Amino acid sequence: MEIQNKELHRITSTAIIRKDGKYLIVQRSLNKKAWPGKWTVPGGGLEVDDYINTPSFPANQWYNALETSLKREILEEVGLEVGELKYLTNLVFIRPDGIPVITFSYYCDWKSGEIKLNDESSTFKWVLANEVEKCDLIPGIDDEIIEVDKILNK
Repeated sequence: MEIQNKELHRITSTAIIRKDGKYLIVQRSLNKKAWPGKWTVPGGGLEVDDYINTPSFPANQWYNALETSLKREILEEVGLEVGELKYLTNLVFIRPDGIPVITFSYYCDWKSGEIKLNDESSTFKWVLANEVEKCDLIPGIDDEIIEVDKILNK
């Protein structure tokens, strides 16, 4: 696969959300560029609006923009508020259109809200860590959920 622009990357983040010992997964809409119809966890891309209108220190530098973006994405995609985001890992993949994507994975606990899906997902379910291998997840998401379950159940 050829990369279209070797200096342009899309930055995204995902959240493994836990509630009552189960983890939220959502099924991607069939119109998504990458992995249509596959199961995944909520998340999305960093946008300039996630930081540009907030205070910066020093000038034109922003801390925690990725976390701000992820909390916005979670609220937009599934209607939930979450607790503290904790970093898990990161990965890079190349979309079918040739754009490299850097994804930062976090985990957190559900804080409030009821699931309200936007048009990016078709359905959702809460699953136990030992059930994720039976789901048609984007590669690697099952391993991340299992890793988070081990961290949280120490």
